[in-house]
Amino acid sequence: MCEFDAEMDATGLACPLPILKAKKAISELRAGQVIKITATDPGSVKDFAAFATQTGNELVSSTEEDGTYTFLIKMLA
Repeated sequence: MCEFDAEMDATGLACPLPILKAKKAISELRAGQVIKITATDPGSVKDFAAFATQTGNELVSSTEEDGTYTFLIKMLA
């Protein structure tokens, strides 16, 4: 797993709360920084892929282990 600059826990939250929480968290990051997001909502896989695209950022990785999803998103803008 790559290094990250910020971390956000969205475990136990259902759509749309993980995305709303992520939107707030990335507003505090600069271009080039990476945020690690942890979620348990299965819908978050598609949601965070779309979120990265819509915000002009890069989904570096998306993994799942024992029902916990981990996303690394790199700020490009």
